[in-house]
Amino acid sequence: MTVVVPTRDAARTLAACLTSIRAQTYTDLELLVVDNDSADGTRDIAAPLADRVLVHGPERSAQRNQGWRMGSGDIVAFIDADMVLDREVIAEAVTAFGCDPRLGGLVIPELSFGEGFLAGCRAAEKSSYLGDEEVEAARIFRREVVRQAGGYAEELTAFEDWDLNDRVAAAGHTIGRVAAQVRHDEGRLTLRSAFRKRRYYGRWLPVYRARPGARSFGRPRSVRQLLRHGSPPMIAGLIALKGAEAAGLAVGAIEGKRRSRGT
Repeated sequence: MTVVVPTRDAARTLAACLTSIRAQTYTDLELLVVDNDSADGTRDIAAPLADRVLVHGPERSAQRNQGWRMGSGDIVAFIDADMVLDREVIAEAVTAFGCDPRLGGLVIPELSFGEGFLAGCRAAEKSSYLGDEEVEAARIFRREVVRQAGGYAEELTAFEDWDLNDRVAAAGHTIGRVAAQVRHDEGRLTLRSAFRKRRYYGRWLPVYRARPGARSFGRPRSVRQLLRHGSPPMIAGLIALKGAEAAGLAVGAIEGKRRSRGT
């Protein structure tokens, strides 16, 4: 079993992430951190916890591909540096793959936590996504399935998880899920930080939309339900948050189109 963690200036969250991987009940795993020239001591934090710390870039799709190619496990889990795993995630994944030869990938149900009101709105949103195939994507795969699919699309630094999940499924492999969860550390979430993050991701939106089988960007059923039945403050916060993110995606997409045209 190989666990790949791509990093870039991840000092705030990395120790908790790697410690949660080392605390797994399934211990026969190798942990590879693939760093993209961090300047905040990320590699110093990773060194005593990881089996190997590799340096590779330019972005997380390339880092993940370097990780699974350098790893030795027949199963590969891709975990972000701001995530904390329940202790049974890897054990459940190994059992699932051992029981079903048709299984190509596994979703880890994702929740979130953070500081402040908007982080609470995000936590409610993430909770509503559980089991929603419009939103979720596999993070654990058979290594051979990843190889056959060609790995993550390195022209994408956003939406690459949807892209790989859907290509694996289109190749005839089953996508399953484990019961144990992963929690995403949002830190202190603000409208400005949400806008910036989605603006960055939006630069790859035109490339992703041009790919066969790209997912739509309508509001998922789960969010529509949340907006109908949530508390008024949470609804107001979530509307503001999603509005900031939509604006960021739109600005980023315009920038991405200009960049592709060389203007």
